[in-house]
Amino acid sequence: MKQFEQFNPDFDLEDEQEQESNIWLSISDLMSGLLLFFALLFIATQAQLQQRTEELQQKTEELRKYQEAMKNLPLMILTEIQKGLGGNSIDVDTETGDVSLDDKILFDEGQSQLKPEGKAFLNQFIPLYSEVIFSKPEFEQEIVRVIIEGHTSSHGPAEYNRSLSLARALAVTDYIFQLDFPDKDRFEQKILISGRGEIDANQQIDDPKDRKVVFRFQLHRPDLSQFLVEREEEIQQEINQEN
Repeated sequence: MKQFEQFNPDFDLEDEQEQESNIWLSISDLMSGLLLFFALLFIATQAQLQQRTEELQQKTEELRKYQEAMKNLPLMILTEIQKGLGGNSIDVDTETGDVSLDDKILFDEGQSQLKPEGKAFLNQFIPLYSEVIFSKPEFEQEIVRVIIEGHTSSHGPAEYNRSLSLARALAVTDYIFQLDFPDKDRFEQKILISGRGEIDANQQIDDPKDRKVVFRFQLHRPDLSQFLVEREEEIQQEINQEN
């Protein structure tokens, strides 16, 4: 009889129900924690995607500005030169913006000293050229250097031609430093001198067109290397997912 008195079924049932209740509460807490974790993960992922999208848009905009400068700047130079100087003895490459000046405008044959006519020409040309470069912030930003190149024909020794071409480029640059025109300081900071000699000349004949001074742009190229690497990784991930 004492053994039956010691047995209490109600006590065991209540204890078991309490344990089950605790288990469900633990599972509920775990699920709530997981939902919170995935919600935070989703928010973080969305923020990263938004940042990535903005970076891609920025790179795309840089590329667009670069292409626009390449397209519009040469045409603006040609237009201004034709209006201001008439374009005589001047050649403008509408693709690159290179401005080639016939050496007869600036120098006597075989000489590196500017003629009076050459100085008068530069008095008109340089302010026009500089005005176009600094007419828009995009142009000024894209143009890293204005390279002033001396060129000769293939006539004569190569060493002499190199020296002559460099001396002519230097003579033009020295005279630019003596001029007074708007944005002169900024223009001077972009100048780079080069003597190409007969490197780009026709080696078969003595072509007068090869004797010239060229104003050439060195343009800033947007750094798209990281953009291209990341794009390549994205494409590879898409391929892996398809497979």
